[in-house]
Amino acid sequence: MDNTLIPPAKARVSVPVIALGMYAVASGYLMSLIPLMLSHYNLDTAIASWLASSFYAGLLVGALSIEPLVTRVGYKHGFALCLGVLLLTIVAMPLFAHTAVWLVARLVAGVAVAGVFVIVESWLLHGDEADRAKRLGLYMGALYGGSSLGQLGIGAIGVGGMLPFAAIFTMLILAIGVLLFAKSEQPEASHSTPLSLKQISKLNHAAIIGCIVSGLTLGAIYGLMPLELLNRGIAHDDLGSLMALIILGAMAVQPLIPALSKYLGRTLLMALFCLLGVAAITLTAAVSGIYALGAGLFLLGMAIFALYPVAINLACDKLDASFIVCATQVMLFSYSVGSVVGPLIADNFLVGPQGLMGYLFACLLATSIYMLIASVKTKGRAMAGE
Repeated sequence: MDNTLIPPAKARVSVPVIALGMYAVASGYLMSLIPLMLSHYNLDTAIASWLASSFYAGLLVGALSIEPLVTRVGYKHGFALCLGVLLLTIVAMPLFAHTAVWLVARLVAGVAVAGVFVIVESWLLHGDEADRAKRLGLYMGALYGGSSLGQLGIGAIGVGGMLPFAAIFTMLILAIGVLLFAKSEQPEASHSTPLSLKQISKLNHAAIIGCIVSGLTLGAIYGLMPLELLNRGIAHDDLGSLMALIILGAMAVQPLIPALSKYLGRTLLMALFCLLGVAAITLTAAVSGIYALGAGLFLLGMAIFALYPVAINLACDKLDASFIVCATQVMLFSYSVGSVVGPLIADNFLVGPQGLMGYLFACLLATSIYMLIASVKTKGRAMAGE
């Protein structure tokens, strides 16, 4: 049966969205936890950027190799299998507190998380094209809402001992249970056609750049923002709340994306969100105090976390349903390239006067200029064709 005939029923999207939300709670806690707990396991805090890059290198590998898994076992069981692999890597970390083990564990975790993203994104992108933005909004809302809740675990549960790992383990088990035991419909796993290199090269270039920049900035935020806040003298209790504000900003912007997309081109929309990020960073530099920092981080979350959903929607615009899995792989690959490089470049900025914020400012300003130029060119071609 053709995927496009499957109605966009709530039952079809609720199961992956609920499971994704539970994963996001565990992942949000874990991503901020790792750089903070290195000293508790007698590991050098200097490996924080390498752990982040190792994870995103795994994400890159997974983005290239996940399609056969979807074809073989389907969306639901593929999702559950990826969560199971992620769970095993988390179990290994407290049992074997060694740098090499943690680097390998994060690499394998990245492969598993790539599977989660490709499966859920392609699952939700199938169906009525007019509702894609709304379904992506649900996806991003669950992802960022869960991540925001997960950040609060830093203050509520702590960063030492086995309890943090037990909490993360429990959430992943619950997510797997939802996938395996709740009823849901899913697209046909076999209905996927590979994209040729020529077709990949014809995908919207602004969409690819948007995904790369999303990786450059988000990889640095997840991997190094906790250390940046510690360097600013922020206490652990406030640190979790500030990280949560970034994710809350990401969550708050999701309903705005489909609404704004009706009136603005997606390339121009990415340019405007990048400018919002530039303004947010300027606020944190110009005004001192934790409240100004919190407001700036909230706006920064809105700006940076808007890039990926806008970019992937742009990439899949008017794309045949049979190419969606491969297109999401290409976008995730682009995101992963940025995510691998981002923390390593940003690490050099941590010792500078502006720290991580200086790196994010440079990335967003350059991207806004590129997107504005691309938007003008797109508008010009459209007018010429009329």
